[in-house]
Amino acid sequence: MRRERLSLFLTGALVLLAAGCGEVEQPSETDGARPLTIAVIPKATMHVFWKSIHAGARKAERELEGVRIIWQGPAVEDDRGAQIALVETFIQKRVDGIVLAPLDDKALIAPVRAAGRANVPVVIIDSALADPDAYVSFVATDNYQGGRMAAGHLAKLLGEQGKVIVLRYQVGSASNENREKGFLDEMAEHPGIRVVSSDQYGGPTVETALTASEALLAKFGEGQVDGLFCPNEPLAWGMLRALASAGRAGKMKFVAFDASDRLVEALKGGRLHALVVQDPAGMAYEGVKAVVDHLRGRAVEKRIDTGVVLVTPENLTDPDIDRLVHPPLE
Repeated sequence: MRRERLSLFLTGALVLLAAGCGEVEQPSETDGARPLTIAVIPKATMHVFWKSIHAGARKAERELEGVRIIWQGPAVEDDRGAQIALVETFIQKRVDGIVLAPLDDKALIAPVRAAGRANVPVVIIDSALADPDAYVSFVATDNYQGGRMAAGHLAKLLGEQGKVIVLRYQVGSASNENREKGFLDEMAEHPGIRVVSSDQYGGPTVETALTASEALLAKFGEGQVDGLFCPNEPLAWGMLRALASAGRAGKMKFVAFDASDRLVEALKGGRLHALVVQDPAGMAYEGVKAVVDHLRGRAVEKRIDTGVVLVTPENLTDPDIDRLVHPPLE
């Protein structure tokens, strides 16, 4: 009898509580789900591009319920061993997923496959991995088309006549290699333009790019080159420094890939003539979202294109362009 009275009392109390609170709230899709830990591993951490990637990953962390981001990458963009070690470490720590911008399209295959065997899904961002079966999704710019866009605009700036230099990045970086290939393929369709150098590599830092740029400018004296292309921000800044030291800044048409405050100032000052710009924050956001969706059983596209635009002095003040060249890094 006492048990029946207690049961009636508890039932009544629950009814009154529900009535006092209004409509009973329905559980959300993620209520009760275990928080997910996602490791985001960039190629490096110092350049503005990677800081934008970091900002995009943090935005995803804020907006996606039950998600925690761990951000860690190599100090410089040629330390393949450090990046491989990071992937292996996060597998051992049993993170739920990894978002990776691979330094090398082949060297990172084995650790990404190992992650898959350990049930740690990987989403690749920025730069391709040469094994599509090893990862869930690839989130990036169409770098090949971006390279073609750069070449087409440079040809237009040159009036379809002249000699051009391409300063390459480094072997194994798929994103940069695709930009370089797109540039060279497009330039081959402009018979009045001749690429006089495309076999020099600037390396992973501004200082290595500066050294390579100085050597190129010494080889091709003033008046011997009409146009330049650099496939990323550190190379472009190294080249700009070399041009300034040689007194040749602004004397050749110069198109580069990616943006930073210093490249935008060079664009405003006539030392650069166009930038092909990605959306790194959007890339990281979509990369984190893709791995979270996969972990929660939702369908994910195998290839997600985050777009690319041509930035010139004429469209620099457009609000959409301004967001890309001045990404929120907080």
